[in-house]
Amino acid sequence: METLLIYQDKTSNKFWKISQKENSFMVTYGKVGTIGAIKTKTFDSEDECRKEIDKLIRSKMKKGYVPADSANQILKDTTMTEQLFWELIDTCKEKGDDAEEQMEWLTYQLSKRPVKDIVTFDSILNKYYSKSYTSDLWAAAYIIMGGCSDDCFDYFRAFLLYLGKEPYKAAIKDPETLMPYLKRIEEQDEMPQLEELLFVACEAFEEKTGQDDEDYYDLYEKLTNDEYNQPELEFDWDEDDEEGLRKKFPLLWEAYGKAPLEF
Repeated sequence: METLLIYQDKTSNKFWKISQKENSFMVTYGKVGTIGAIKTKTFDSEDECRKEIDKLIRSKMKKGYVPADSANQILKDTTMTEQLFWELIDTCKEKGDDAEEQMEWLTYQLSKRPVKDIVTFDSILNKYYSKSYTSDLWAAAYIIMGGCSDDCFDYFRAFLLYLGKEPYKAAIKDPETLMPYLKRIEEQDEMPQLEELLFVACEAFEEKTGQDDEDYYDLYEKLTNDEYNQPELEFDWDEDDEEGLRKKFPLLWEAYGKAPLEF
């Protein structure tokens, strides 16, 4: 269920929306025409949650709130678009001398935005991150770094996102398009991994609200309904088959097959 109320007088033009999902509710509130702020609460049962919702609705209506005819133009869904997501990824690379400083900048920029924008940024990131879970990219990472565990592959895929939309899309089609970027980070004595990007939204949420990661992931689930189930991969390569890896990605093998990047 969902209820949207508005309050208008000479000085105020506000909305208040409450929605229930099983034994928890989410309240969104703020000025009309904005995204608003968000609060959530979980109860022991759905009935207990519903009773509290009814109580809150009655309280708001006693204060002068009235039901809204439509949500149109009352509250914005989010201002975080895919275009803005990639713009932030591109801009952060110009902010600071290394990836650590750049992730700090990105965290700060997100923390200044509404909570729903932070969650939407993370949802967009996770969508593209999931698409990079491929056998070809894992084989490429294995060659480049002389081995690649599950965690290592996670951080490698985050590095792909950090490169930007076009390099990311090109790498999924052909991992050997990564060669120029790999040469660059090799010169900088770095590795093609960026674990920090995977947690930047959560850290921005914590910085903005003072709440912890459990609060963030609970809110993320409520707002996005994302249920990320990592797909089963069928590898078309064998880590012990050096000749097969060389034939699969000859450019990568020539550069890193015998001299992989290492910490």
